[in-house]
Order: sequence, then structure tokens, then C-alpha cells
Amino acid sequence: MSAVPLEWVLMLASGLFCVGFFGALSRRHAVSMLMGIELMLNAVNINLVAFWRYTQPDEVGGIIFALFVIVVAAAEAAVGLAMAIAIYRTWQTVNVDSVDSLRG
Repeated sequence: MSAVPLEWVLMLASGLFCVGFFGALSRRHAVSMLMGIELMLNAVNINLVAFWRYTQPDEVGGIIFALFVIVVAAAEAAVGLAMAIAIYRTWQTVNVDSVDSLRG
């Protein structure tokens, strides 16, 4: 059906997810944490499209789910960056360890 085996695509997606997970948990900068979360969402998209392609290429369910994840990722990025800007304006830093209350 395809030149690339499903296992290779799943290994790529799991590696990308692990890099994003490590990036989201090990960084203290808010924007770096958001980038890690975006990498994890992209890994999920790769899995959705791969399983759709290898199991049911006639239907559009996998593509619709992938588009939904892309929309959620865009909304998450917009809200996360707006929060990072608001935090920076209040505390003059985006280091999440130094922000310890909701009041400025």
C-alpha cells in the first residue's frame, strides 16, 4: 500500500512526542513550554493520519480528527501566547517559577 511501513511512522511520532514531552516538562520559559506542547500535538496528528492512511483510506475520519487537533493547537497557541504577554507585562518575566500568584 505504501513504501513506508506503519511502524516507522509510529516510531517517528513517538520520538517527536517524547521530545515535546521533555521540552514541556524541563523548560521554565513559558514560550518553550508551549513549543513542547505543540510538538506533542503534532505527534498526535502524525498518528491520526498514519492510522487513517493504513486502516481506512476511503473514509475521511482521520483527516477530520487531525484538522480538529490543528484547530485546538492554534487556539492553545493563541491563548498561551496571550497569557505569556500578560504575565510579562505584570512581572517583567516569562519564567514560570517566578510567577507565584494570580495578582500582580
